Amino acid sequence: MDFDLSQTEKAFRDEVRAWLKANAPRDRDGHDMKTFIDNRRAWQRKLHEAGYVGITWPEEYGGRGGSFLDQLIFNDEMILAHAPEPINVIGLGMGGPVVIAHGTEEQKKRYLAPLLSAEEIWCQGFSEPNAGSDLSGLQTRAEDKGDYYIVNGQKVWTTLAHVAKWCMLLARERKEANPRDALTYLLVDMESPGIEVRPLVQITGDAEFNEIFFKDVKVPKSQILGEAGKGWAVAMTTLLHERGTLGLALATRAQITASELAERARKLGRGSDPLVRQKIAQHTIEARALQLNGYRAVTAVKRNGIPGPEGSILKLMWSELNQRMAETAVDIGGPASQVGDGDGWKYEFLRSRANTIEAGTSEVLRNILAERVLGLPRSR
Repeated sequence: MDFDLSQTEKAFRDEVRAWLKANAPRDRDGHDMKTFIDNRRAWQRKLHEAGYVGITWPEEYGGRGGSFLDQLIFNDEMILAHAPEPINVIGLGMGGPVVIAHGTEEQKKRYLAPLLSAEEIWCQGFSEPNAGSDLSGLQTRAEDKGDYYIVNGQKVWTTLAHVAKWCMLLARERKEANPRDALTYLLVDMESPGIEVRPLVQITGDAEFNEIFFKDVKVPKSQILGEAGKGWAVAMTTLLHERGTLGLALATRAQITASELAERARKLGRGSDPLVRQKIAQHTIEARALQLNGYRAVTAVKRNGIPGPEGSILKLMWSELNQRMAETAVDIGGPASQVGDGDGWKYEFLRSRANTIEAGTSEVLRNILAERVLGLPRSR
C-alpha cells in the first residue's frame, strides 16, 4: 500500500483546503427537497467554475486531467470541510466515467459538458421491482424498430429521477439462455413522451427515490452506449465506478462521525459510561481499518487504472459501520433522540437504514467478494 502523497498531491490538497475554507456553504440545506436541489445545483456550478468538477476527466472534455488519487484527495477535503456534495453525484461518479469509457466522440461532446456544469442532471435506471440484487433478471424491454427502440417497462429506487434530464437505462432486447446477453445500455431523455416519474417517500420523509414508468418511449439508436446487446459490460463499468469512487472519503467520514460521537457523549454526560466508551472505541478502530482498506484500493487503482473489488469491500464495511454508529448516537441521546430532530441524529439514524441496500446490498457484495475474489462456489 502507498501511504505517501507526492509534493504535487500535497500542493493540490492545500489548494483545495484553502478554497473550501473560503467558499464552502455555511448554511445547511435542511430537509426540504426543492431547497436541497437548488442549493446543491448552485454549489456544483461554483465548484465547476473553480475547476473542481470532473477532476479525473480529460481536459478536452472539460475535466482537470488529474489522477484518481487527486479525486480522492478532493473528496477527503470536502468531508473535512463539512462541504455538501454537488447535485450531479450520479452523473459525476458514474455517468461521465462510463461515457468516457464506452461512448463515441459525438456522445462525449454532447453529454459531458452539461453534466459537469449541473445544467443536466443524471439518474441511473437499473433496479426493477423484480430485479434489484439480481440485475440480470430485469424485464424492461427495448424493441428494435430500425433507427430507434421502443422502450416499455418500469424502474424503481431511481435517485433524483424527478429532476434528471438523462437516465442510464439498462433494457432487454430479447430473451436469451444467458440472461446477461441481449441487454442494451441506453441514454434516455427523461423529457421524452411516455415517461412517468412517481416519488417514493422514505422513512425520513424525503422523496429522493422514484419509480419510473416507460410506455412506448422512443429512444434513437444514437443514444446506445457501447454496443447493442452488450450492455452488461457497460453496466459493470458503471457499478465499478459507483463503488470504486467511494474510496478514502468513506473512511474520512467514518472517522469524523466517530469523533462526533465522542463529543456527543461528553456533551450529554455519557462520556464516563463504560459501554458507551467501548462502542466509540470499537467504531474508531473500525474507521481506521476502513481507512487502511481505502489506501489499498487507491494503490490498486494507481497500478491498474480502474477500480477493482476493493471498492466493494469499502462499501460493505462503511455501510454497516455507519448504521452501527447511527445506532450508538441514538442510544447516547436516550429517548430524547426519538422525538424531534434538533441535532440531526434521528434523521441520520433513519437514513442509514438504506446504506446496506443502495449501491449494492450487503448480501450481494458478500457474494461478489466470495465468488469473484476468493473463488468460492456459488451458493444455491
